[in-house]
Amino acid sequence: MILLMEACAGKVAIVTGAGSGIGRAIAIELSKAGCRLSLAARTESQLRVVQREIVKEDRDALVVPTDLARDTEMQQLVAAMLAQWGTIDYLINNAGWGKKGPLVKARVEELDQTIKVNLRAPMVLAQLVLPTLIAKRGGAIINIGSISAKMGQANVAAYAASKFGLLGLTESLFEEVREYGIKVSAIHPGYVDTPLIPQGAKIDREKMIRPEDIAKAVLFVLTSPVTCCPVEITIRPQRSPYV
Repeated sequence: MILLMEACAGKVAIVTGAGSGIGRAIAIELSKAGCRLSLAARTESQLRVVQREIVKEDRDALVVPTDLARDTEMQQLVAAMLAQWGTIDYLINNAGWGKKGPLVKARVEELDQTIKVNLRAPMVLAQLVLPTLIAKRGGAIINIGSISAKMGQANVAAYAASKFGLLGLTESLFEEVREYGIKVSAIHPGYVDTPLIPQGAKIDREKMIRPEDIAKAVLFVLTSPVTCCPVEITIRPQRSPYV
């Protein structure tokens, strides 16, 4: 942990979807590793709970309520972060949205929301932070994808399409910025025990991945040597959670 603290101490990170689940776990883990954080999500009350948990350990966290479907709010998120910290080192695109069901029955508004939050927002946020990362010749952009980026499944067509697209964004962006020393990575979790998995689902929650497992994968990318970049990581439950 001492080595990780040295690697991340004083770094500044945006974490989207930071109010619960994987995003909350990532924020807590990065805070423990010495990062200063900007916490973004739509629900301010959830962000305040995470902020209090971080601040009580004498660490720094800024709350910026943000609707990632709105360009102006993403611009305000990055502007607030630069005003507070003066720089940025890491962008963790964790926020995600999706509604399960047959494509033929989906409303166009739901399809648009899925693409806006899962794919377009990471693209726009990357565009907003890259000038700072390029100028300092370093940093990282990590996109939290999904096992759905690796295989299609029934009733998640829009979600899978957005995550396939997120992987394409990751791989292309890595090629664009690798010479600046910027790491770009996609982490694809399988079933994670978060509130997004409804109670009563035919899944053994004890066998699911923990949010903290994904947070440790994020830290692995951020602390990997400057000579390499884990561009893609797939994480699946060790034991099948299906019952």
